Amino acid sequence: MGTSVSLFSFFKVPLLFILWLPKHSADPDQLKAPRLIRAANGGSLTVSCWYDSQFRDNSKYWCRGAVYEFCKIVVKTPKQRNHNRWSIADDKEAGAFIVTMTSVRQSDGDKYWCVVARPGRNIVAGVKLIVSNKVIAPTSTMPENSSESNEQDKTRWWEPLRWIIFSSMLFSLVSAHGAVWRIKAAHKT
Repeated sequence: MGTSVSLFSFFKVPLLFILWLPKHSADPDQLKAPRLIRAANGGSLTVSCWYDSQFRDNSKYWCRGAVYEFCKIVVKTPKQRNHNRWSIADDKEAGAFIVTMTSVRQSDGDKYWCVVARPGRNIVAGVKLIVSNKVIAPTSTMPENSSESNEQDKTRWWEPLRWIIFSSMLFSLVSAHGAVWRIKAAHKT
């Protein structure tokens, strides 16, 4: 009995990780956003997050934080909402929600996330905001494959790696279960 309790405690974190992986794997074509945006200190910015038409009626939001799982929601639909300097509007016909910020500050530079909420798992796309003191020409908020390829390469390495880790942990879990079963069978005889 003590062996099975200690093994459960040992495998609790990997088991939670195994449950986390499928929840966070999504088709990258379901939500698109620019990987990098630049804004001038004191200026404004507009970001368009393009989603697949199947998510037309889902709630959308924009959150801030280096890691999606710990990000703080800044603005959220279903209706156009204004929050201090931020606003969000969902154009269901175009399949995009638009986030606007006014009076950009140097402290606003951070990682942000376009999010389509849905049961089971949300769909996310990360956006890095860089704030400069120089006047910046407006940048396109449409995802451009050529200019984003380096940034995508930096983030896509994780996708195959997490499945390798998932498989390794699953194999370890099954192996440990088999070892415990053999030990119990040996003690019974």
